Amino acid sequence: MNITTYSTSAKGEITAPPSKSYSQRAVAAALLAEGETVIRNIADCDDVRASMRVIAKLGADIYNEENSVGIKGVGGSYGINPEAKYINCVESGLCLRVFSAIAALSGKEIELRTEGSLSGRPVNYIGKSLEQLGAKFSSDEDFPPITVKGPLLGGEAEIDGSAGSQFLSGLLIALPLCKNDSHLTVRDLKSKFYIDMTIDTLAQFGVELSHNDYKEFYIKGGQKYSASNFTVGGDWSGASTILTAGAIAGDVSVRGLNPNSIQPDRAILSVLESAGAEIEIDNKIVSVRQSKLQAFDFDATHCPDLFPALTVLAINCSGTSRIKGVSRLINKESNRGAALPEEFNKLGAKITVDGDYMLIEGSSLTGGTASSHNDHRIAMALAAAAFNSENPIVIQDSECVNKSYPSFFDDLQSVGMRIEERL
Repeated sequence: MNITTYSTSAKGEITAPPSKSYSQRAVAAALLAEGETVIRNIADCDDVRASMRVIAKLGADIYNEENSVGIKGVGGSYGINPEAKYINCVESGLCLRVFSAIAALSGKEIELRTEGSLSGRPVNYIGKSLEQLGAKFSSDEDFPPITVKGPLLGGEAEIDGSAGSQFLSGLLIALPLCKNDSHLTVRDLKSKFYIDMTIDTLAQFGVELSHNDYKEFYIKGGQKYSASNFTVGGDWSGASTILTAGAIAGDVSVRGLNPNSIQPDRAILSVLESAGAEIEIDNKIVSVRQSKLQAFDFDATHCPDLFPALTVLAINCSGTSRIKGVSRLINKESNRGAALPEEFNKLGAKITVDGDYMLIEGSSLTGGTASSHNDHRIAMALAAAAFNSENPIVIQDSECVNKSYPSFFDDLQSVGMRIEERL
């Protein structure tokens, strides 16, 4: 589906979507828990639905109630459904990387399948670590599908964190159930603060671990997951684009955001502030108002999902902004390091890449047609950019926002954006 977005002012209030990252972590922990977990305010998006289908395949019982999901877990690795021959992670990278470790708890062989761009992302680093910890692993020439066979035993392993922290999160979820204690040495960890979200989730299910500056992790084996009443907070990643719209085009408020959240993408506040936007926080309502914006420098290495929203912000700043972390954009839903300059430059932006930096000169967008590259965050950024575009922006394959934020275009309309849909 293509949509056309039109220039207008931004004004209004929306409620932040629930955190996709927290939702998927809670779903994984609930699978392994003894008893029945209730997850409130769970994200209703493609990636979380994929994780829900996976835990059902692995043996969890799931029921839906108003504003919550109940999950009866399998009570540890011994309860994983032995008839589960395969699970399908679809296009969710977090699902693939987390459940590769969890599936390896089972003594049965399980294949993990993928779809779309995820099928083209390398997985050799997953296999090396699982094999060090006692499991067997095979892949299709370093790409999905992958096959794992446990049981995962725990012990010593070196983890390559250069591709991100998601697989490490999977190990941290799985290893407490192993009979042996584990010591992980992690090299070059990226997106490291997402590990804090994993540790926080595990603590709410009664599981503990420790680490030394994200470089060494110590996990005691023989632990048990206890059922939890888990409430998912608002998603700073999804809200970042809406908040940016307020900064460039008016006055927007987002309800349900915890200003003290440990979500890495809360860093959008510091960037908006450094660019000169007016910010007001009242309880869990964050309001951002347009002001004279100046160029900024920001290191997005550990929060790369902010890149698309920051691109829109930088286009609307005077001067040239520098965003570090382009190397972290290669293996996303698209190669965002290439896709962002390609699509925004079509619309009149002036974006170049210099090594690990994206340089964005403040400019006026003329509008036109751009591809989302089937990437939810690029689609959202293109739509927000239309607030200050001379002519409309047509976004191809806009339905990809369903991956993380299905109500995005509804929320954008509620703060003033005029949108037309065309199949």
